[in-house]
Amino acid sequence: MYLRQGTFSYLPELTDDEIAAQVRYALLNNWPVSIEYTDDPHPRNTYWEMWGLPLFDLDEPDGVLAEINACRATFPRHYVRVTAYDATYTKQTTALSFLVQRPAEEPGFELTRSEGADRRQVYSFRSYATGRPQGQRYGG
Repeated sequence: MYLRQGTFSYLPELTDDEIAAQVRYALLNNWPVSIEYTDDPHPRNTYWEMWGLPLFDLDEPDGVLAEINACRATFPRHYVRVTAYDATYTKQTTALSFLVQRPAEEPGFELTRSEGADRRQVYSFRSYATGRPQGQRYGG
């Protein structure tokens, strides 16, 4: 199982230079950048934990990369993503979002089928990782 989430989800993992280039692009467009992490990557879990505050008023990606590396060091077994926001729509609109770290092992998802009214089949799924306590879901 390989989690596909974010703008560059079907490309190979981004290098730090490629991450810096994407952050530079966001900053040139005046999009504030934030760093988020989670150990529950369910596709409907859009509200990840924020690493610090959004990074406003930056001109170069060096400060963002330092925060990404600090988040990676603190949470080596979590998913980490960078999100850039476009404020031109006068609301929090995601302009760019991509993963910059994933756990070494991704256990995947369980598909569950249940029967609803009139024998209608209802499907749902959950991450196998959520069977373990928060903070211990990846690795041991």
